[in-house]
Amino acid sequence: MPLTRKAYRAAILHSIADPAEVGIEASYEYFEDGLLVVENGRISALGHASELLPGLPAGVQVEHFPDALITPGFIDTHIHLPQTGMVGAYGEQLLDWLNTYTFPCESQFADPDHANEVADIFIKELLRNGTTTALVFGSVHPQSVNAFFAAAEKLDLRMIAGKVMMDRNAPDYLTDTAESGYQESKALIERWHGKGRLHYAVTPRFAPTSTPEQLTLAGQLLTEYPDLYMQTHISENLQEIQWVKELFPERKGYLDVYDHYQLLGERSVFAHGVHLCDDECARLAETGSAVAFCPTSNFFLGSGLFNLPMAEKHKLNVGLGTDVGGGTSFSLLQTLNEAYKVMQLQGARLSPFKSLYLATLGGARALRLEDKIGTLHPGTDADFLVLDYHATPLLSYRLKQANSIAETLFVLMTLGDDRTVLQTFAAGQQVHQR
Repeated sequence: MPLTRKAYRAAILHSIADPAEVGIEASYEYFEDGLLVVENGRISALGHASELLPGLPAGVQVEHFPDALITPGFIDTHIHLPQTGMVGAYGEQLLDWLNTYTFPCESQFADPDHANEVADIFIKELLRNGTTTALVFGSVHPQSVNAFFAAAEKLDLRMIAGKVMMDRNAPDYLTDTAESGYQESKALIERWHGKGRLHYAVTPRFAPTSTPEQLTLAGQLLTEYPDLYMQTHISENLQEIQWVKELFPERKGYLDVYDHYQLLGERSVFAHGVHLCDDECARLAETGSAVAFCPTSNFFLGSGLFNLPMAEKHKLNVGLGTDVGGGTSFSLLQTLNEAYKVMQLQGARLSPFKSLYLATLGGARALRLEDKIGTLHPGTDADFLVLDYHATPLLSYRLKQANSIAETLFVLMTLGDDRTVLQTFAAGQQVHQR
């Protein structure tokens, strides 16, 4: 295979550490006039254009973006593929919202043609918004995951997904059994896990919709295939937490249910965690588990405010999630706009560099993929974005007043959305052009 090499010149910014651990100034690298060199799908060099350009071999094409910022691709650690068609559904909190909108919408995925159509729309939306890796819930139907992985494989995307396991407390047309959920998951693992840049996640929807038998078998899959992911929901809504207590009275609390069935671990991601307590944060951190912070969803469904400072205190890995359709946007820029407000309401601040960390390296660490994605370090996958400073008239005007990269970044996160993403690259290939 011939060597393919290309370079991209622009302002370049990436996170290299968590600001909560090393301080803001040591948490990022910024090149005002930078160069990113890509070879065969990986980053081979990053630095100041003035230093790297003289050493570039003759004939290497350099694409220049004078009014743009290159960042790593965004990482969405919690999103529902089958809810694409019901994003922005009115008037309910979590449990009623599931019954009124979500379950009927997910039932359509019994039809493979519908699954293929939505998978195509969903992936285009992710890439339009600059999301190059996502941890994705399918529906209970294996075809939802087959459709998603087939579409992701064509573009060589790094994606993680799983079939929902749900054998109680849901409509008959949407439940599996403990045994069928196990067997169908196993077949999907054998077909897709580790193929190209694809990974499988064992996906019990949440404790109330799985019997103890199903949770036991979910844990068994993680033992049988040690490098699998596990994704579920936790402590999103107060009614839900009460319901878990009633269904599992023998357990100490919501997290203890998952702990008992051996679902905590280094590749386990728990969505929301709005109402976690100190002990639960400590236990999640101790087991290497991660939480997906989903601010647009937590506001939209009236669930509550995620306590990021508490998670930081325990050194708990936190990624960012759009959660569509509980959330209201595929854009992680818009999600960070809401995350800032969540912190403001708790008397805390979210620096733009911590925000960048959450959307990139923080998400990669939550997924244990920081050696492959989340930064622009040489040797990592060439998954990156070009953000356009002139995407909208207001953004363009506002950025003329910005006098630091911190201010520029914050304005991109408050005024930016899908229109801000000029180009998206995955494994060195352009997969979206605005």
